[in-house]
Amino acid sequence: MKDFDYIIIGGGCSGLSLAYELQIHKKLENKTLAIIEPRPEYKKDKTWSFWKVSDHNFDDCTKKNWKNFSINIPNNTNHLECNDYPYQSIDSGLFYEKINNRLKKNNNISFFKNLNEINSKNSFIFNSVPSFKVSDNNLWQHFYGIEIETKNNFFDDTIFNLMDFDCQQRQSVHFFYTLPYSNNKALVETTWLSKMNDNSQKDYENQIVNYIEKQLRLKDYKITYKEEGAIPLFYPSYLKEHNKINIGTAGCMTRLSTGYTFLNIQEHSKYIRKNIENIKNAKIFRIDKKYQFLDKIFLRVLEKYPKKMPDIFFKMFMGSPKTVIKFLSNKSNFLEDLSIILKMPKWIFIRALFK
Repeated sequence: MKDFDYIIIGGGCSGLSLAYELQIHKKLENKTLAIIEPRPEYKKDKTWSFWKVSDHNFDDCTKKNWKNFSINIPNNTNHLECNDYPYQSIDSGLFYEKINNRLKKNNNISFFKNLNEINSKNSFIFNSVPSFKVSDNNLWQHFYGIEIETKNNFFDDTIFNLMDFDCQQRQSVHFFYTLPYSNNKALVETTWLSKMNDNSQKDYENQIVNYIEKQLRLKDYKITYKEEGAIPLFYPSYLKEHNKINIGTAGCMTRLSTGYTFLNIQEHSKYIRKNIENIKNAKIFRIDKKYQFLDKIFLRVLEKYPKKMPDIFFKMFMGSPKTVIKFLSNKSNFLEDLSIILKMPKWIFIRALFK
């Protein structure tokens, strides 16, 4: 069996982002890379959205940018701006096509379905497949979304709805999320922050239909695309090994309070590329510990006081959306962190701190 200098296990967002970063910076001209990916073909299967707080390689895969957004709770709506950090939505189909077209030009890069097809003993491995110790107590962000198209103009595509809490909560945290790509096309998602063992929350299609037809008051539309997923709001098992680095969700690149991962993946890929010549001795790249600490407290509150979360999210964005965006995107300073903390219900968060 053939040997490779590097192996990437998992050809999804993190695996392909790393391969592309190494390729465009000519780190694979004299090195061989194997990418292990079992899927039979690449096609659109996800939508990655985030505030653009840093540059990345995939602006040309962006479906839409927004500079305005809203948050809804019953009887109140907050209209906000994000001019400095526009919200972006990446089309995974365009992402896969761009990267694979570039990687195919390098004969040093090969794709395999299974790790058993090659010799991995002498390779350095980048693993994007997480290993979870899953329990009934784990919190997840699970969601189901559809892209819809209307015959007539219906949406205001200059503003997206980040969170609409005016819906059934069912003892958890539930909101709808709407990204209008144009006046007659939009992605609408139902999103839950809860434990996955509650199957009563998984009547996703009914939730979506009721929301579109009753809340949005839209009757005439067609579904053009569906997506479903679950993001763990806890870190996977991470065992440091001399010849392996975990990346993506497996490498703890998900921000637990938000589920945002895409930009963290890009920053991790850049870090690996810069240290690739001495990768065995490079420090583990991590999200700052202060965010890990604050997210842990935040999720304790979310789990214990789900009914209070719509108001907490709503009030968090009051004042300076830019500060909140930086905080949620790992770019805030101490004073900005403090301003967010001071908006939180003091007694609830103090109790969570000492739990």
